[in-house]
Amino acid sequence: MQAENDSLTVMLEAPDDFAGFRQAARVLLALGAAPEVVHWRWSDELATQAEDADLFADVAAKGVSTDAPVRAITPDALDRLAICPGQPVHIRKPQLAVLRNACCHRNPGRFMLCYRWLWRVQCMPSLAGDALDADWRDIERLAHAVRREIHKMHAFVRFRPAQDENGNPLHVAWFEPEHHIVRAASGFFMERFSNMRWAILTPDCSVLWDQECLQWGPGATAAQAPGPDAGEALWLAYYQSTFNPARLKEQAMLREMPRRYWKNLPETQLISGLVAGARSRTGHMLAAQPAAERT
Repeated sequence: MQAENDSLTVMLEAPDDFAGFRQAARVLLALGAAPEVVHWRWSDELATQAEDADLFADVAAKGVSTDAPVRAITPDALDRLAICPGQPVHIRKPQLAVLRNACCHRNPGRFMLCYRWLWRVQCMPSLAGDALDADWRDIERLAHAVRREIHKMHAFVRFRPAQDENGNPLHVAWFEPEHHIVRAASGFFMERFSNMRWAILTPDCSVLWDQECLQWGPGATAAQAPGPDAGEALWLAYYQSTFNPARLKEQAMLREMPRRYWKNLPETQLISGLVAGARSRTGHMLAAQPAAERT
């Protein structure tokens, strides 16, 4: 197999298949497959394969013929190839974590970007310690966005009581992640809510915890999630009673709770009124102060 001369398509199992990417990258680096001849796809039917516009590498600009023969191969098939042992790429665990997060980003060029950096590190090992390298800075930017989205999912998922098809209790939540983070974020919910059965529905995929293991299913729609319940009314009453207008910082609130999440959070239906009320109450308090105190 002359990977350096042929165009090769690697088929991953899912849009966040970092294990498959790592497995394939190890073999491709040993084969000497240059980044510009490797194309990354995934077989997950729910993934948007139209995400082909690579924002990090313009193949035509690099002079690579798009008419080159294309062969699709899985990471497992790559692993079965007979290859000569080569010099492995050594990177630190924190860098591996950054690569893992970057591969969960929705950017279509994420896998090529990560492989290109690994290829360059193999050619020049000192690049592994260059925090200002352009490729590495792009990888860190993708990873940062993914880490932030995972944090938001942990904070903004709201479970509602429902029942499964057998009438058993099941708590269900609806969430719309910006990136492919459901698998990366689900361990948090498995540990925190280990004693209850729950499901999280998203447009990309769904996950069910049956108190023993995580089960994965196809994507869903918001209409398939349960509506408000009596317990939600109690939560809203509690949220309203604990809202402190004296500590309101609107810009900080929007940074931590961006508006794109509001439509799926029950408490946000109160925020506009609470903010308006806080402004009014603050104005009345200032107006009631004696002039000497205001100065």
